[in-house]
Amino acid sequence: MLQVGLTGGIGSGKSTVARRLVARGAVLVDADVLAREVVAAGTDGFAAVVAEFGERVVGPDGELDRPALGAIVFNDDAARAKLNGIVHPRVRERANQLVAEAPPDAIVVQDVPLLVEGGMAARFALVVVVHADVETRVARLVGQRGMAEDDARARIAAQADEAARRAVADAWLDNCGGPEELEAAVDRLWDERLVPFEANLRAGRPAVARPGLHPADPAWAAAGARLVARVAHAAGELARGVEHIGPTAVPDLPAPDVVEIQLGVSSLSNAVTLRDNLAAVGFVPDPSGDDAETRCFRSADPARPAKLQVREAGSDRWRAALLARDWLRADAGARAERARHDAERAAGAGDDQYAELERRWWEDVAVIAAGWAASSGWAPSLH
Repeated sequence: MLQVGLTGGIGSGKSTVARRLVARGAVLVDADVLAREVVAAGTDGFAAVVAEFGERVVGPDGELDRPALGAIVFNDDAARAKLNGIVHPRVRERANQLVAEAPPDAIVVQDVPLLVEGGMAARFALVVVVHADVETRVARLVGQRGMAEDDARARIAAQADEAARRAVADAWLDNCGGPEELEAAVDRLWDERLVPFEANLRAGRPAVARPGLHPADPAWAAAGARLVARVAHAAGELARGVEHIGPTAVPDLPAPDVVEIQLGVSSLSNAVTLRDNLAAVGFVPDPSGDDAETRCFRSADPARPAKLQVREAGSDRWRAALLARDWLRADAGARAERARHDAERAAGAGDDQYAELERRWWEDVAVIAAGWAASSGWAPSLH
């Protein structure tokens, strides 16, 4: 099963994307629908809302009067927090139930309007963001929903901005054009990424990385941050630091297109304990990468190959990975020499070959890096 988070600002066209994904075969869990369901008349959620806000929020039909409730909470942070405290736990419980009922080969898309604002991105193996510029969204809200322009702009301003959404987006769907363009983009996402991702996960099959070295890519840092958040969420209290390591964590350094993450744990046996949690966020075991100090996992996402190294915090390999990264970040000369080394030896190397070349490189420079650590007062981080 692949669990996907879908989000986008009001008026972006998120619901259109959700409908197309369902047409292609996705199982949809719609947070807005569930938010209505859990406070429908006769539910304990309904009783809790009425107990908190009074009979004034009950309409003539016996259901919640949503405009009246919205008027109370829209500009009142405390009231909105109380309402969220009633609704959100019930929505999560119902969503978890629906996910559990989905078939094992399902692509489950959870449509969550406030995924970014609620800090929920790390729960999903992949996050899709639907985007449209502010003026396009305002025009849609005014023209299609009959909303006053000032109200439309206020609602847009109250939500996460574009930068915050881009930070969590594994897939970015631009919906500033026509419906045919959006549908084609959704179909490409389904055929080229979501379906292969789910198949890889179910088969326990890592994604295949492009061979060779690639120019330094600013997107590596953003992808690393998303993967760090996912691994940290999956590991929970067992994590003793989660870091983006390896050459993709060093600015301006050419590297294989494989984002490498290190998870520190108190015992390597934790890697077995965490297998299901890591699968839920897109990682499958790769025993070929294991050694005495490492348990290796790889991403099943065909569009974002990644390697996860699980190591005991404080072990030699754990420390060396952090030292190598921080030394290369700090020392331009060392960084240039590493780039020359890789260009000469690793230009056509596959991922496994590159790992061996990297190991040999570290044997040659470890003493130099240790000298830098001693002179700079470096110590490994435990984020």
